[in-house]
Amino acid sequence: MFKHLLIATVLSTSTVYAATTTKTTKKTTTTTTASIAAEKITLDPATSKVTYVGKKVTGSHTGEVKIQSGHLNFSEDTFTGAEVVIDMTTINNTDLTDKEYNKKFVDHMNSDDFFSTAKYKTATLVVKSAKLVKGTTYNINADLTIKGQTHPVKFDADVTKSAVTANLAFDRTKYDVKYGSGKFFQGLGDKMITDDVQLSVSLQAAK
Repeated sequence: MFKHLLIATVLSTSTVYAATTTKTTKKTTTTTTASIAAEKITLDPATSKVTYVGKKVTGSHTGEVKIQSGHLNFSEDTFTGAEVVIDMTTINNTDLTDKEYNKKFVDHMNSDDFFSTAKYKTATLVVKSAKLVKGTTYNINADLTIKGQTHPVKFDADVTKSAVTANLAFDRTKYDVKYGSGKFFQGLGDKMITDDVQLSVSLQAAK
């Protein structure tokens, strides 16, 4: 009888130990999963900006546009996506020193010949996928929306949790910005404007 009692005690102790081990293992797994949750980093509109270069036969014009809001997405230290809302009503010019001509240029950019900012006050850049190439350099696939029309763009970007820098280009005629385009108007001569617009993006994380 003592032998039977000893066996029962050992079995009971083993069962309790197994249950405790299983419970502990589940708890550890849950904690590990939570620790790699996605991180969203808010951008600072005051220190972030987009610089543009538009070229024509006789030269080029440069300017800046501010961002309205935005965020970066990370999984641990890996960049996974982003969304940036650009305030098109803030478009300016930085190369024309004559105040009257500068205002005339900016007013034209805001008009329906170009970006129709009274109707389309914002543009958006949404990163759909990011592939790490080396260090902090990523190959980016994104959607760019201007004047309510969305098209894909590809570019490289240097991305950290504190800042993003990138250079990209887009064909303005795909977004119904056709003024001065040689693809749609004949006999423009030296008044022809290049279809591609160059952008330099500088984004800073909020502190």
